[in-house]
Amino acid sequence: MVSFDDLRDRLAATGARLRAAVPLAELTTLRVGGPATVADCATTDALVATVRELDAAGIPVLLIAGGSNLLIGDDGFDGVAVRIATEDVEITGDTVIAEAGANWDAVVAATVAAGSGGLECLSGIPGSAGATPVQNVGAYGVEVASLLRRVRLLDRATGEIRWAGPAELGFGYRTSVLKHSDAAVVLAVEFALRADGSSAPLAYRELANALGATEGESRPAAEVRAAVLRLRAGKGMVLDPADHDTWSAGSFFTNPVIPDAQVAAVRAAIASHLGADVAVPTYPADGGVKFSAGWLIERAGFAKGFPGDGSPARLSTKHTLALTNRGAATATDLVTLARTVREGVAERFGIHLDPEPVTVGVSL
Repeated sequence: MVSFDDLRDRLAATGARLRAAVPLAELTTLRVGGPATVADCATTDALVATVRELDAAGIPVLLIAGGSNLLIGDDGFDGVAVRIATEDVEITGDTVIAEAGANWDAVVAATVAAGSGGLECLSGIPGSAGATPVQNVGAYGVEVASLLRRVRLLDRATGEIRWAGPAELGFGYRTSVLKHSDAAVVLAVEFALRADGSSAPLAYRELANALGATEGESRPAAEVRAAVLRLRAGKGMVLDPADHDTWSAGSFFTNPVIPDAQVAAVRAAIASHLGADVAVPTYPADGGVKFSAGWLIERAGFAKGFPGDGSPARLSTKHTLALTNRGAATATDLVTLARTVREGVAERFGIHLDPEPVTVGVSL
């Protein structure tokens, strides 16, 4: 590994600020992760120059912005963690362009304050604007794929910077071609807004009920944002340093989509354990049926707060789909809990749960 002094010399002209032996736990919402050299990039020019320089030297790069979807191992990262700290946001009429490092909820809040709607159902989601298309972030019936106009990318192989439209990004349920790939760096995102200030049509029953509205109806974006924040806070899904239920990566497992040909067998497995009359929450999905991961986890015997007081890593006391750091957890503790839950669901119902966070230096 190149020395810190050599790195400092190599990156001197990029505009990045270099820091040695930074605990990556400080840069993630799970608050775990060992040390790494960190290059802070406050401008897009600095970000591009830094990644280009490190790639040319063959030095491993870990991109970090909000750190809300990362589980980093206790040994840290043997390379340079490039922290994307770009924050500019521009709102004009029915469009918002945000640099990749901009705080996502701050972007949503700014659009609502400007009198525009469209993003309000994605309020309260931790992380950065640049991560939203990578993960195809979604909540309360709205996904990034339905709102995104284009993404500004740095192609790490060619050095080219260009805008790419949704058709190039291979969006799927909580994924895109950008996820689990080092081919490109997101520099900025552009979203369509509703210039009249109305929300996207309500597509999630819980949210519609909270607003006293019907599904398909629109409400003022500010009203919907406030309701979404209340619902998320009640589940420990709005960051609060004083609340260990929010020391998480949000939903740790994606809701499994079972192919149509396997749905009957899955329903039979559930019925054999829980009874034929149990109401199983499911949702339509492309090529199959989506089951609720949180419901499966709880019915497999993992209650809120599992495995109980004194454990450094526990399921949230508010929401079984979140794995949380109670203040002193390590990445190893969280991996152990994740494996226990995943194996328990598989053993009981024959369903494999896929983790949602990106893992670095650990394996589930």
